[in-house]
Amino acid sequence: MLTFTEAQVLAWITPLLWPFLRALALFTALPVLGTRVVPARVRIGLAALIALAAQPSLPELPAAVSAIALDSPLALLLVLQQVVIGLSLGFAVRVVFAAVEFAGEIIGLQMGLNFAGFFDPLSASTATAASRFFGAIVAWLFIVINGHLLVVAALVQTYTAFPIGAEPFAFVREMQPHRWGAEIFSMGLWIALPMLTMLLFVNIALGAISRVAPQINIFAIGFPVTLGLGLLGLLLTLPMLAQPFTMTLERLLEHFR
Repeated sequence: MLTFTEAQVLAWITPLLWPFLRALALFTALPVLGTRVVPARVRIGLAALIALAAQPSLPELPAAVSAIALDSPLALLLVLQQVVIGLSLGFAVRVVFAAVEFAGEIIGLQMGLNFAGFFDPLSASTATAASRFFGAIVAWLFIVINGHLLVVAALVQTYTAFPIGAEPFAFVREMQPHRWGAEIFSMGLWIALPMLTMLLFVNIALGAISRVAPQINIFAIGFPVTLGLGLLGLLLTLPMLAQPFTMTLERLLEHFR
């Protein structure tokens, strides 16, 4: 008759359970793969696949952690630890996406495109045309540069940098992820700065024309000129978007290594 003890069952389950919870929390907050268009069963399957495939490279769990009963208060704290770390990793990637979309908001405001606002079903919020365009471009760029593989590699490395232990929330104290929001404004302005400079000179030129030739209706020609030159500037500056996006993504992922 096959018999086994509770300690043996815990030793079989816990090496897969904790990585699975951390990966599942990551796919809940990760852009592209964590959107509503990706079914929940796909995200659960990906989390289980990563937890199983990463077993050879994960550090061995301490005996004290393996012996923790799953219905104990400490097990609940460990579950919260996995969720917080996974969500923080997804939040770090989402910060980079938000910074690029913020740059699109600024550029669209200067071009006059922010009048074209619509409801975005993916984020359940109102977005502008320029912001959604930059969001679609950066989502495509994220896949092209294998950003999803970088995130999975960072997830596996978090088990070495922030192991499962008796102090579940030491990660929050060390990382302070709430401060990463400053990256949205710094990177967004960095990306939008060339376009802002060009549009500033366009507005200065239009202002000079209105002073030199007051009979010209500057409002009638200002919008198409600003919009046309703004679209031309977007065409010229989009190839340079990959460098700041990649640098910022790698810098934030470095915190988890």
